[in-house]
Amino acid sequence: MRVAYLDCSSGISGDMTLAALIDCGANLKEIQAAIDSMGLVASLSIAPVRKQGFRAQKLQIRAPEDPTHRDLEQILECISRARISPSARRIANRIFERLAKAEARVHGISIDQVHFHEVGAIDSIVDIVGCAVAWDQLGIQSATASAVPTGTGFVRIAHGRVAVPAPATAELLRGIPIAPCDLQAELTTPTGAAILAELVSGFGPLPAIQIETIGLGAGTRELEDRPNLLRIFLGAESPHPSASRVDTDTVVRFETNLDDVTGEQIGFAIEQLWAAGALDVYTTAIQMKKNRPGTLLSVLANPELAQRIELVIFAHTGTLGIRKSLQQRSILKRHAVEVQTPWGKVSCKAASYPDGSEVLSPEYEACRKIALEHGLKLSEVLQRIQAAIETDGG
Repeated sequence: MRVAYLDCSSGISGDMTLAALIDCGANLKEIQAAIDSMGLVASLSIAPVRKQGFRAQKLQIRAPEDPTHRDLEQILECISRARISPSARRIANRIFERLAKAEARVHGISIDQVHFHEVGAIDSIVDIVGCAVAWDQLGIQSATASAVPTGTGFVRIAHGRVAVPAPATAELLRGIPIAPCDLQAELTTPTGAAILAELVSGFGPLPAIQIETIGLGAGTRELEDRPNLLRIFLGAESPHPSASRVDTDTVVRFETNLDDVTGEQIGFAIEQLWAAGALDVYTTAIQMKKNRPGTLLSVLANPELAQRIELVIFAHTGTLGIRKSLQQRSILKRHAVEVQTPWGKVSCKAASYPDGSEVLSPEYEACRKIALEHGLKLSEVLQRIQAAIETDGG
């Protein structure tokens, strides 16, 4: 599978993304032809530059001044005229639709009332459609990215002077990890944020990838402490991308339908199954023969405990038959950690994801004990412990 990784250590914008994709091998002439087919007067060129000693490509878009404030329908109609692949058209449409939703939420209006200002100008349309065409040309099927800095300070937009990140940018970055940065500059633009939100499915460090090429797109500004570059790593997914963080094993799955036992008996049977070493036990409401309501009892266990678990099910449910199957599991690697909270150190479980990110979850019994000892709601304890985890950088 063709994958991409976006290193956004200096932020991201539409022109930086398109320049990096061209540097990865996207065809500039075909991108220009796509822009021309929309009837837009815009000329694209690419030129090598250096940013603090590192080489990159800088995109130039020459277009006449464009005071038009287009709405989403007008932009989608413009994209519909483009002679591009259906995949590229879908990408461009989705990015603009995401932008429209963000603008609508920021201004408290409906999507059809949104009039794009900066992102409705010719150069922004060129950036987004160009990126869609380049993305499709390169055959990228999946993408991840680093955390993205927004910068600080203020920027002037059509609605006046606003703090960085601009309102639409902040809205688009919901759910995306932000990297700390105190540079007085707008490092991530609404167009860049929309591209990230639409095309990137995960965030974290560089994943397992067989790198084929690295594209570098340069921003206009010279930054004080870093080269103003967007790097895109393009290649194939590693044959074993999650080998270091995911284990696999085989379990036995037991299932039986119950319709003539009481809830108390089922509850007791579940207790005995946990005591016998079951990995998981759960029930599902089902409809059985002659429209009788019933309960599906499902149990997962290690193969070496299969006989013991089977005897417990027969003994405590009265069932006449049990279905069994072997199943493969993928299991995230986990380890125990302690987090400092208002009630002292609390045990948590840390799970490592294939992309390198880690998620901490407080142990239920520890939270239950705190709630009972201090007369608190369990939800309040969980919320405050989660806040402590985030404060500690968990």
